[in-house]
Amino acid sequence: MENVSQLDLTHIHQEMQFLIELLKWEPENALPADLSDRYPAVDWELFIQLTIHHRVYPVLTPKLKHMGDLIPAHVIKELTRLFQRNTFQMLHLTAEMEQISQLFTARRIPLLFLKGPTLAYELYGDLSLRTSSDLDFIVPIGELDNAEKILLDRGYEKDDYIQTILNDWKWRHHHVTYFHPKKKLKAEIHWRLNPGPAKEPGFKELWDRKVKSQMTKSPVYILGKEDLFLFLVSHGSRHGWSRLRWLMDIHQLMNQEIDWKLSLSHFKKYDYLRAGGQAVNLSSAVFGTPMPLKAQAFSLRKYAKLAQEAVFYMENQVNLHTDPLPEDVARYHKYHLFSLMSLKQKLFFVISFLHPYPEDAKTLPLPTKLHVLYFPLRPFLWVWRKTRSHALP
Repeated sequence: MENVSQLDLTHIHQEMQFLIELLKWEPENALPADLSDRYPAVDWELFIQLTIHHRVYPVLTPKLKHMGDLIPAHVIKELTRLFQRNTFQMLHLTAEMEQISQLFTARRIPLLFLKGPTLAYELYGDLSLRTSSDLDFIVPIGELDNAEKILLDRGYEKDDYIQTILNDWKWRHHHVTYFHPKKKLKAEIHWRLNPGPAKEPGFKELWDRKVKSQMTKSPVYILGKEDLFLFLVSHGSRHGWSRLRWLMDIHQLMNQEIDWKLSLSHFKKYDYLRAGGQAVNLSSAVFGTPMPLKAQAFSLRKYAKLAQEAVFYMENQVNLHTDPLPEDVARYHKYHLFSLMSLKQKLFFVISFLHPYPEDAKTLPLPTKLHVLYFPLRPFLWVWRKTRSHALP
């Protein structure tokens, strides 16, 4: 096993560099002797802020007792508080996950959990070592109505934010969100792993390769390791690896047994080699993740260039959930995502703009029976909206 080429990480905050050093360090090894000399003036408030932004305090906190007086007492106290709160949250999610799984099994609706407590257990061996704010699971698209009914009967409320025309929701979107007002929990029902128009494994393929989680007494099913690797890469790259937690997931998974031949065939089949190469290069540069010889296809120089582009998100502490995004960040993210696409994906992406959008129906309302006319009308409606937006003060 070997590491791929290193990236330029010199322009990220020193607090971020210090955080990465601590995340890489394992307690069975001695702390680097020059750590205090290299980081003599840490802004501890910024350090805490970074651990929260990147959702890595669960991994960091258990290491604190091995660090002597390197970390101030008030920082340890705050991180410990966050760690304990997260542990209770994950236990709460675990109980809800198991009950939801039982309800779906009783109604013979297959479901696979994508993230949440099972991911923490599978990757870190302990559900308290990873954060999660919701339960994500995928079901066959034909079972969406039945799945929704189960959650609504359980007290969840639908966040009906999807606007659609001519059934574009089936491929432009990939999940619907539900909130439980009393339990303060969020659940996301997926029918795709990622938003379209990209190709991806169908539910039957994922189900045939499923794995039974060992963390619960009643059956809870999750993605097989190779499908999980594809999902984590596609999800993390779509978010610019703007949180170290997603990159740590890649690091943890790559240190487990993976069928690299099968995994590479998935990445090639679904055109995610560029995103996979980016993830492997980033994980190697940031966490020193060794790459198996069987995975050398991920080590090409062009993938290192894509990985370097993602460092932008670390340097600027980007939060893609900020609404609205700063204009420069939104522009960078748009072009970066396009650069991650294969030629085929770019073609599908451009063609997808020819399919009508809900905005077209708002611009020129037509009866449902005439919605097919939005296909030839779309270019004109798009130009009209652009002209109007530029004309407004």
